[in-house]
Amino acid sequence: MATIDRSIAIIGAGSMGGAIAGGLVASGAIDAARIWVLDPSDAAVAPLEERGIHRAGSLEELVALGTDVTVLAVKPQVLPAVLSQMSDSLTDRLVVSIAAGVRLATLQAGLPGARVVRVMPNLPLQVLSGATAVCPGTTATGEDAELVRSIFAALGSAQVMTEAQLDVAGAVTGCGPAFFALFVDDLTRAGVRAGLPAAACREMVLATMRGVAQQLLDSGDHPRAYLERVTSPGGTTAAALEELECDLFVATGAAIDAALERTRELAKA
Repeated sequence: MATIDRSIAIIGAGSMGGAIAGGLVASGAIDAARIWVLDPSDAAVAPLEERGIHRAGSLEELVALGTDVTVLAVKPQVLPAVLSQMSDSLTDRLVVSIAAGVRLATLQAGLPGARVVRVMPNLPLQVLSGATAVCPGTTATGEDAELVRSIFAALGSAQVMTEAQLDVAGAVTGCGPAFFALFVDDLTRAGVRAGLPAAACREMVLATMRGVAQQLLDSGDHPRAYLERVTSPGGTTAAALEELECDLFVATGAAIDAALERTRELAKA
């Protein structure tokens, strides 16, 4: 992977902000000496400092650094206060927000003159296997969008899309890790109910999930083709899928609809 020759400031070193900073270093995409983070938590920042990432002491110090990219990795309820403190300081600077439900129009109004890009990453970027939707605002250039996409592509998959598509991607890939974890837990519990030891069952389920994901990635097969390959006519898997598939599809669709509704509510808050 080619090194991205840019500097980056990250406001917020929580689970997502810390994962972005640490992941960029782990991937080799950006040298640690070109990354600064700002967070009041010593516990959050210390592991990043150990990797050579700098800690800024204040927003004023961070802005004065003049980094190429500023990432707002704070919770949506905290973002208005951050925007009010930085509204006059980031003119013609590239600013990236990961705040769920905060629309580009709101971000651009709060940062007049900044070149704003909204992204929706998910937590697997902690292991360089994230999925990130990237949506440039009207003030951002095509080069800005490609730079942001390349930064998050170093942490997994990153795709440029419209804001409406980004909201859907946020529901699918943002909630997806919880969905997968829930299915692992449900499948493990079903195995335990049928007589398997819990720890052994969970280990086998996780190994299976990892293996299926790797096979799908390596082969490029459509998931439906994979299903057909592992399902013998009249066999046990066919019988199990008949019970599972319809209800799972309906429940998954309802879950995505609920996530999108909550996204709309957050956007209005």
